[in-house]
Amino acid sequence: MALLDPKVEADLKAVYYAFASFGSSQQQVEMESKNFVKLAKDCKLMSKSFTTTDCDLIFTKVKAKGARKITWPDFLKALDQVAAKKGTSVEAVADEIIKSGGPQDSGTKAEAVKWHDDKSTYTGVYAKGGPTNVDLDPKNLAAVLDRTPADVRGVKTSGPAVNQTANRRSTGDMKPLAAGAGRRSTGESATLAGGIKNMKI
Repeated sequence: MALLDPKVEADLKAVYYAFASFGSSQQQVEMESKNFVKLAKDCKLMSKSFTTTDCDLIFTKVKAKGARKITWPDFLKALDQVAAKKGTSVEAVADEIIKSGGPQDSGTKAEAVKWHDDKSTYTGVYAKGGPTNVDLDPKNLAAVLDRTPADVRGVKTSGPAVNQTANRRSTGDMKPLAAGAGRRSTGESATLAGGIKNMKI
């Protein structure tokens, strides 16, 4: 295990703890395999000569038998093997890890949606506004109920609705014609027919 400069080792240890604790709500002092692989990826240690499989094999080799995590001393041993696999020095590998500053949490970024992101395309209530109950008093229904006077059938007896229906004729106003009204009697039809015959053309 190579010896590192005390300052370099302190900076490296801080990054190690950051990666070891990634995904956990508490500070961790031991690192899981998935976090070790994430460290290698985020620090851009991966290459054709050092793959994810190599990373897993090194992790398995340096951890204690039966353990699921590696400790700080185990991590330093792993760096020796990573450097050997990549054909570089431990100091160079440590420098790459320190420069990363810690784990990168990019997450999932939604794609741009024109009709959602561009407010100039909004229509309807989204552009002009609309009814809301935010400012209404939840204990008072006066703002949502129509309390204007009405008869027992619910027909308004005052207000705009009454004015709109005032000019409409009710069914009672439409009086039916008397039976036979508008029809000619048999005598009238005969007289009219006779008059047509006597007309000179």
